[in-house]
Amino acid sequence: MSSRDRILGRIRRAVGDGGPGPAVPRDYLRVHGTRTPAETADLLAAHLCEYRAKVHRTDGAGLAPLLMRLLAERGARTVLVPPGLPPYWLAAADATRVHDRAASTPYELDTVDSVVTGCALAIAETGTIVLDGGPGQGRRRITLIPDHHICVVRVPDQVVDSVPQALPLLDPARPLTWISGPSATSDIELDRVEGVHGPRTLEVVLLTGPAE
Repeated sequence: MSSRDRILGRIRRAVGDGGPGPAVPRDYLRVHGTRTPAETADLLAAHLCEYRAKVHRTDGAGLAPLLMRLLAERGARTVLVPPGLPPYWLAAADATRVHDRAASTPYELDTVDSVVTGCALAIAETGTIVLDGGPGQGRRRITLIPDHHICVVRVPDQVVDSVPQALPLLDPARPLTWISGPSATSDIELDRVEGVHGPRTLEVVLLTGPAE
C-alpha cells in the first residue's frame, strides 16, 4: 500500500459515512455601508493606490490612446496579447504583439516587456482584481511572469463592493488569480521587495462605457 492510499484511507475513516456537514452560518455583512457606483469605483481606485498600483480612468474613445501612452512611457517594445482581447484596445500601440501560446516557455515570457488583459471582476473594499482565464485574460502565467501588467476593468459592470458579493459571481472550477497590487513580499526586517512572484508594476485602467 502506498503512502497516498494510507492517507486517503485515514481521511475516509475520519469523515465516516460522508454525510452532510453542519450548516455554516452566513449572517455576516455582505457589504460595509451603502455606496453609489461612482463611490464604489472611487473606493477601488483608492485601495489600488494604497497597494502601489497605478490607476487611470478613461472611456471607450480614450482607451486605445491611453494604452498606447502607457506602453510608450514604459518603453515596451513587445506586449503580450491574450486571446479574446478586443483588437481596438491596442490599435494605436507601436509595440510588437506577442500572442499567448501554450508552447511559450517561462524564459520566453520573461523577455516580454508588458502584458495587457481584461479581468473577471474587481473588489472595491479590498482593492483586488480577479482574473479567471476568460476572454481577454489568457493563461494565469502570462500575468505572473512579465514585469509590467496593464489590466482594464469595466466600470461599473465589473466592480463589486465586497468579497461576499464577488464569490457567487466566480466559478471555483476556473483558474482564479486574485491580485491586490504589484507582486510584493517583506523580509524579517519588513523591507518590502516588489516583483518577486509576479509583475513589479501593475497599472489598472478603469474603463467607463462599452469596452468594445
